[in-house]
Amino acid sequence: MKENNTQSFPLLIASDHAGFELKTKLIEKTQFLWEDLGCFSKERTDYPDWADKLCSQLIKNLKTMPEPLGVLICGTGQGMAIRANRWNPIRASLCWNEDLAFLARNHNQANVLCLPAKFLDKNQAFQILNVFLTTKFNTESVYKRRLKKLSSATV
Repeated sequence: MKENNTQSFPLLIASDHAGFELKTKLIEKTQFLWEDLGCFSKERTDYPDWADKLCSQLIKNLKTMPEPLGVLICGTGQGMAIRANRWNPIRASLCWNEDLAFLARNHNQANVLCLPAKFLDKNQAFQILNVFLTTKFNTESVYKRRLKKLSSATV
């Protein structure tokens, strides 16, 4: 995996029990600076609690960092994505392949990657993470317009 060695701030990461093993492998096998927010064992826990913890910290980091990013991992990734997207200005994207990771960042400027631990092996997860971290937002007007609509949505 080609890693972004110019990283100047830690990546936030959190998981529930189902994502604990994959989270541990990502931290151990990469050279990135990580801030591990939990969970810290395979003991059953609730994914919304960890999504909330990461999103709260990411929003605080927005005040001092240019573009803080986070990674959430649970069994399907879907629960984490649903919960994280309740936080404004979080844009969490469930990605199970590199194409989705690219589009999440390039078209939607996603700032949280959600991974489905039960459906990925560690190599797939590393590749998805790398694409997510190295892809920049497409600043063409169409994507800026859509992002503005996403950010201002009220239902």
